[in-house]
Amino acid sequence: MSTMLLTGFAPFDGAERNPSGDAVAAVAAGYDGPHRLIAATLPVSFAGAAAHLHALIAEHDPDAVIATGLAGGSDRVAVERVGVNLMDARIPDNDGAQPIDVPSEPGGPAARFATLPVKRIVSVLEEEGIPARASLSAGSYVCNHVLYTALGASRPGVPTGFVHLPWSTATAPADAPSLSEQDLARAVRLVVDHAFDPDDSIPGGSIW
Repeated sequence: MSTMLLTGFAPFDGAERNPSGDAVAAVAAGYDGPHRLIAATLPVSFAGAAAHLHALIAEHDPDAVIATGLAGGSDRVAVERVGVNLMDARIPDNDGAQPIDVPSEPGGPAARFATLPVKRIVSVLEEEGIPARASLSAGSYVCNHVLYTALGASRPGVPTGFVHLPWSTATAPADAPSLSEQDLARAVRLVVDHAFDPDDSIPGGSIW
């Protein structure tokens, strides 16, 4: 039995809920798949999220790591391809820290590439009627920091990546794009179910 680590985030920036934490909790509550699923909620804190993630990976030695977070303003699920060695926070995290142009890992590589089958997962989501895209930027806030950290902490060969979710319909600010809570949970479950698939050899880049 493979062990899979699945994480979402706590609320931040004054919100009462975080759709990523909600979706992960929903998947964990109803999970009936073949893996040992370890679900956790990370704090929206550069230091706290990295420390919690390192501790979870050290304790459970997962065979796959899937982190999720909120991309408010997005109208689709974004499967990230790249984590960059940069913390540049537009707003303070929940601990009040606001690093500006600071490396996630001093001396680390400039970037690390997700090892989840990104293109395959995007294809599956679209086939299931969930709007999705491959993304070349996870930003420079705590989500990117978690992706970069997870890729550095995971064993070689362990599928590891990050999925950005839109607001849920129940949590979205007025006029913000959203997906239903059911679709967000379904999207996360599909990522879990296809984390070990081979990737699709299809074009997935951008010309801008």
